[in-house]
Amino acid sequence: MCFDYDSRPPELPADFVCRPISGGAAAEQLTLASADGTEFSAALAVAPEGGAPGVVIIPDVRGLYPFYIELAERFAQAGHHAIAFDYYGRTAGLGPRDDQFDFMPHREQVNLHHDQALEDLAAAAMALRERTGVRKVVPVGFCFGGSLSFVAGASPELDLAGVAGLYGVLDRSRFDGRGVLTRAAETRRSVLGLFGGADEAIPQEQIDEFESALSGAGVEHEIHVYPGAPHSFFDRKQEEFAEESEDAWRRILGFLGRLGD
Repeated sequence: MCFDYDSRPPELPADFVCRPISGGAAAEQLTLASADGTEFSAALAVAPEGGAPGVVIIPDVRGLYPFYIELAERFAQAGHHAIAFDYYGRTAGLGPRDDQFDFMPHREQVNLHHDQALEDLAAAAMALRERTGVRKVVPVGFCFGGSLSFVAGASPELDLAGVAGLYGVLDRSRFDGRGVLTRAAETRRSVLGLFGGADEAIPQEQIDEFESALSGAGVEHEIHVYPGAPHSFFDRKQEEFAEESEDAWRRILGFLGRLGD
């Protein structure tokens, strides 16, 4: 389980919050279509000003859950147009999802066969560009979505400025044997990877292997492990990891800022 159902994203560091957005930063619910015609749900939050890289949020196994809709609003408050999308359209129809959604049968059917999962990401990125005029786009994924974000870094046709993932599982077996470590050496985009040192799903040796593959490929990257932090530490409820969450915010926003230079 990635987080409790009543979890919420950590607050932004105060020095990253832009001027107030007229009417608030409430996300707009959208229905998008992937390249194969599949309709899926998304939530778009528009920043007060353009110019900074836009963010495509790839949720964890729960899909377009309220946590990630609110997270899009937080990115907008920090000056980044953001869209969060649901990758269960082919098997579960439109979202968003709630705490009654039985995600596991659907998660098992999300794969890279015919690049369907990446096509959903591409459609979300296109919608973000069309609706906001943003030029540079960066996916930020969490857990299952973090894995997908890392894999997207090996797909230059997506025209991403970089990729970021928090506690994205690195196992080769994910995505029908096309998981992160399988494709890490093919990465062609800058990478930010944030992990918990106490995350039993992502052993340190896999993190080391990931970083080694990125170095071998000549990819600019930042990999950081928070000692003692568990899987899904980026959660306002986990007050004991508030410092780690704030640091993660700063690293994510700093990464976006560097890509916007």
